[in-house]
Amino acid sequence: MNKEKTAEEVMNILRMQEEILQFTHFSKKDACELGKLMVEEAGKRELAVAISIRLNSGLVVFQAFMDGTTLDNEAWIERKFNTVRRAEVSSLEFYMYLQNSGHTMAEKFMDETVYANSGGGFPIRIEDVGVIGVIIVSGLNHVQDHDFIVRCLSRYLHMDEVPRLKQL
Repeated sequence: MNKEKTAEEVMNILRMQEEILQFTHFSKKDACELGKLMVEEAGKRELAVAISIRLNSGLVVFQAFMDGTTLDNEAWIERKFNTVRRAEVSSLEFYMYLQNSGHTMAEKFMDETVYANSGGGFPIRIEDVGVIGVIIVSGLNHVQDHDFIVRCLSRYLHMDEVPRLKQL
């Protein structure tokens, strides 16, 4: 049976993903290893995606643009990064919050040329520390961008039991 998930169910899944997919530590070496895994996965699936891993300071510690990506993907990466850095939740969770609350980006003082109201940004959260950076993907629809990150991060962290979204 393939029924549509309620907004509350989707939000619960997104929160569980962020709770489960935390790091005990995160270094630039971790960023490179995770980034390499993501590039390999994108290559296997022939996905035209841009991948960026950034620290909250803005330092880009890994970045790759697969064939088929454009300068537009870079602009999306920047906006998704800004959203996650500010909200400290995945950009898809923030998108769902806005959709469900009836709030707008403008009401949150978030200029849509600076912030993205879409999925594809995921917080790098260290247990007992908080959000220290962001993993960003651009190139698919925004739910698929998010799911690609979750799939790769689950594999990197050896977490098999992570709930996933298919579509919204």
